[in-house]
Formats: sequence, C-alpha cells, structure tokens
Amino acid sequence: MSILFPVLFPIFVLILIGYLYAKTRPIDMEFANRLNMDVFIPALLIDALSRKSFNLIDYQPLALAGIIVVLLSGVLAWFIAKGFKLSVPMFVPSMMFNNCGNMGLPLAILAWGNEALSAAVVLFLSSNLLHFTLGAYIVGGKISWLNLLKMPVNIATIIGLVISFTQWEIPSAIHKPIEMLAQIAIPLMLVALGVRMTTVDLKAWRIGLLGAIVCPLVSVIVAFGILFFMPLEPSQRVQLLMFAALPPAVLNYMFAEKYQQQPTEVASIVVVGNAFSIFVLSLMLLYLG
Repeated sequence: MSILFPVLFPIFVLILIGYLYAKTRPIDMEFANRLNMDVFIPALLIDALSRKSFNLIDYQPLALAGIIVVLLSGVLAWFIAKGFKLSVPMFVPSMMFNNCGNMGLPLAILAWGNEALSAAVVLFLSSNLLHFTLGAYIVGGKISWLNLLKMPVNIATIIGLVISFTQWEIPSAIHKPIEMLAQIAIPLMLVALGVRMTTVDLKAWRIGLLGAIVCPLVSVIVAFGILFFMPLEPSQRVQLLMFAALPPAVLNYMFAEKYQQQPTEVASIVVVGNAFSIFVLSLMLLYLG
C-alpha cells in the first residue's frame, strides 16, 4: 500500500470528483476539453520536450518500442475480434490505443517524478500519431492529413522538438506561463475522464469486460516480448511496461461516436476498462517495485 496509495489514489480521486460533480450538476465539458486539447496539453508537450534533460535521440528506441506495442496489440486484437465474431472497427482500436494521456502522464509523474515525464510524453506522442492516422482509418476509413497538421498538439510537438534539437533555452518570461498552463493539463484530463464516464451506457457490459481484460493483456505480452529482443535502459523499460498496462483511451469512444461504429459497446469497453485498471495498474506497480 505504501507504493500504490500515493500513486493511484490522487488519480482516481480526481476522476471520482469529475464523476460525482457531473452526476449532481448538469455540466458541458466541450469547452474545457477543447481548451485542454488546444492550449494546456500543447503547453505540457512544449514544456516536456524543451527540457534540458530531453534528447530525442536517447528516446528513439522507446518510441519504436511504443509503436510496436500498439501495432502488434492491434494484430492480436484482430484475431480475437474474428474469434468472437466482433466488429473490427469497434473492437480493435480500443485494444490498440490506451489512456496514455489522461492516465499515463499523471501516473508517470506521481510514481517516478518529473524526470519520467519525457519518456511518458514520447510514448503518448507515438500512440497519438498512430491513433489519428491508422486508428482513424480503421474506424472511419479515411484520414485528413491537413486537419492532422493543423492540430495544436502536433504543432506544439514540432515546436518542442525544434527547441530540443537546437538546444534553445526559452527565456524565463516565456517559459513561466507555458509551465503554468502545462500544470493545468493533467488534473483537467482526469476530471474530464470522470465527467465522460457519466454519459455512457453500460448495457454492453460483457464486451466491456472482455475489452478490459484483453487491452492490457495483449499489450503487456507484446511489451515483454519486445524487451526480450530490444533491451531498453531501466527507466525506459519501466515506462514501456506501464504504458502497456494502461486501459483503453476515452478517445476511442469519441471516434466510435463520430463514425457510428457501435459507440455503446466502445463506451462500455472504455468505462469498464478504466474501472478495471485499478487492479491491473496496481499489479504492474507492484511488479515494477
């Protein structure tokens, strides 16, 4: 408990606050979510990528490992979907793309401190790039490259990487407001996740339970397989295994709703998966020590 409580308790408290507040008062999170995606998360990315300790070359193996985890998890999920006669656009993306934003970033900071943020951000960016390209194609059958390039998250990523490559030190007068905006992103993501959980229907709880088990299971199996062939330095190994154990991303539900790919079933996968994650993440944290 001395390991688990300080890490998991703050995360689930913020999720619970969002859930209970939305249950007692009508709330529209559209503006807050848009502000987070367009301002706070981009500020977080610039802050993390422009740190003096961040060197993209050092994180290339981790980025590659994260991409392989996502892709091979999708392959295994495809076979499971076929075996259970499930819709591939509904089931497979939810098994590939996990909550590395809402849950992965705060988990890395709370468990290992700010020095772990860079590795968590690299995995978040790798997964996000695939989600808005391959994931969008699986669910909707099309990709808007122009819209992808115009997304503030991607613009911020490019800015952060340029700063990292040029080793430019951001003046403190500019860096301080960026840092302040970045500090809003993670708590708001967790509260928004709790709010989102009040809007979904759990009628398809069976598929939700299947997804809650399959998502971390296939990813963790793939991650251990990767580490057997691709040894990473200890801190990156830890972040890869933690990344693999995360539950399905809320964004999967938003894509399913947008393209009408059984959003009720996907919502159940997301909600049950995130509830079930307290056990999965506890086991992974205990394993990682």
